[in-house]
Amino acid sequence: MSPLVIGLALFAAILHATWNAFLRTGADRLWTVTVMSFSSTALAIPFAIFLALPAAPAWPYVVLSACLQVGYSVFLVAAYRYGELGQVYPIVRGSVPLLVALGGFFLANQQLTQPQTLGVALVAGGIMGLSLGRGRAATTSILYALATGAIIAAYATVDAIGVRAAGNAGAYTAWVLVIYGALLPATFLACRGRLVVDLRAPETWKALGGGLFALLAYGVVVAAFALGPAAPITAIRETSVVFAAFIGRLFLGEILTPRRIGACAIVALGAICLGYQ
Repeated sequence: MSPLVIGLALFAAILHATWNAFLRTGADRLWTVTVMSFSSTALAIPFAIFLALPAAPAWPYVVLSACLQVGYSVFLVAAYRYGELGQVYPIVRGSVPLLVALGGFFLANQQLTQPQTLGVALVAGGIMGLSLGRGRAATTSILYALATGAIIAAYATVDAIGVRAAGNAGAYTAWVLVIYGALLPATFLACRGRLVVDLRAPETWKALGGGLFALLAYGVVVAAFALGPAAPITAIRETSVVFAAFIGRLFLGEILTPRRIGACAIVALGAICLGYQ
């Protein structure tokens, strides 16, 4: 891989950890993630209008993916309610490849390679390091983080099938974001009864900025995929769990112990082993 591709993958990792930091700092995180979604919805609407509609067989996957992403947002908010960025984020990110690998092994009889077996052990060990002992994450936070990882793995699987059925990846993605952008505010209204967005408030612009960071993270990694091989790019992006620990310390005042750094590094190394095929 070229230095440019490596740089893009690392930049995407930093951006992904950063938008999670935006969410973690929100006073009302469900409101924050809802307002963050406005950025992606605004960008998706023109593509949904001008691109050809996804093929009919893809629509169940479009709707299911949007619903799962709403669930992902709600569970991530719940995880951050009880845990810190440097604890929750590594568990969420590390559990995704772990659950995908274990699901393939138990449900589809897919044999694990030696790097994958090592990856399973490392991710599990790193998550245990964040979940046990002094200064560990709250049990509730761990459960919500693992559930969030499971939902991410689910919608990634749905998207992998749906985008092929759609015939147009851009149209598929745009409609998923548009429906997600309608369902998430509806979920907020169902939970809170009223959604107030004051364009003069700093919190509003911080949330919209977090949404732009999330979009930029997606765009940067897509650019990296266009220039280099997907597997090592995906693996490098998993270093975001280490960046999250340092962002939590520098900007959120979270405690950063050698144990937490080590656990995050182990999760990242395990995710790299699982993703690099």
